[in-house]
Amino acid sequence: MNTTHRPNGTILIILAGIFWGSMGIFVRGLTTLAGFTSFQIVSLRLTVAGIIFTIILLIKDPKGFKISLKDIPLFLGLGFGSVLFFTACYFTAIRLMTLSLAAILLYTSPIWVMLMSLLFFREKMTGKKLLALGLSFLGCVLVSGLGSDKSSVTPIAILIGLGAGLGYGLYSILGTIALRKYSTYTVTTYTFVTASVGSLFLCSLPDLWHKITVCPRKPYLCFYIILTGLVTAVIPFLLYTLGLEQVEASRAAILATIEPMVATLIGVVVFHEYMTLMSLIGILCIVGTIILLNYHNSQNKD
Repeated sequence: MNTTHRPNGTILIILAGIFWGSMGIFVRGLTTLAGFTSFQIVSLRLTVAGIIFTIILLIKDPKGFKISLKDIPLFLGLGFGSVLFFTACYFTAIRLMTLSLAAILLYTSPIWVMLMSLLFFREKMTGKKLLALGLSFLGCVLVSGLGSDKSSVTPIAILIGLGAGLGYGLYSILGTIALRKYSTYTVTTYTFVTASVGSLFLCSLPDLWHKITVCPRKPYLCFYIILTGLVTAVIPFLLYTLGLEQVEASRAAILATIEPMVATLIGVVVFHEYMTLMSLIGILCIVGTIILLNYHNSQNKD
């Protein structure tokens, strides 16, 4: 696998972040349409993605279903340890603390990725990466609103929030390892099939099915569920995993912090939410991170 940083890899990672940033539209839409809980939306999203990725792999590379038995723990780590774990931690954190603080803790993920990349991949730590890391995290903090709610937060809640960041970052690490041996399509398929199976134990399946059957707009609901899986999981994870073939894990994780910026802009444009000066400064910090990481890139200078 070639991890040399190339412009198209950067574009793929940024596009993935943009698609992830649109998640709020679909979460609010499914909540309004059928009253799904957060975990039910997560399960629907992962299950649809698992089915679509399976179909893609069947068409693109049927032989890609064959994996080594010794690599099963790797894919269990991707499905359970990364995608499902970070999602469960994140939505639990949202219930235990403010949305802004949960988002800040989630976006400690580039820090975890950078530390794990130093340990497992011997990636070189540079001043440029450290500056980009600090700038991106500051941007996420500002965009998230500094966790302005002063209500008390327990240490357990903080640990759960940090767990979301760790699980989120783990995808970059385990995905990079898996891509050394398997195609993007194999990696994403096994990751999401595994995660979707695990999610069924968290979603109150009988209640989920009841909400679908009693919805008066079932055809539209089914279309919206499929669209949610496609736009918020299949497309961005496919783009991000393809990007990991070309971009270092630590750099990719920092670039993906464009997600909260996009989510904020969608909130302003689509839901007419108010943008604060802090959010605007945060957006500029995240844009500055992307510019910094790609400055003099053609000369491969850090």
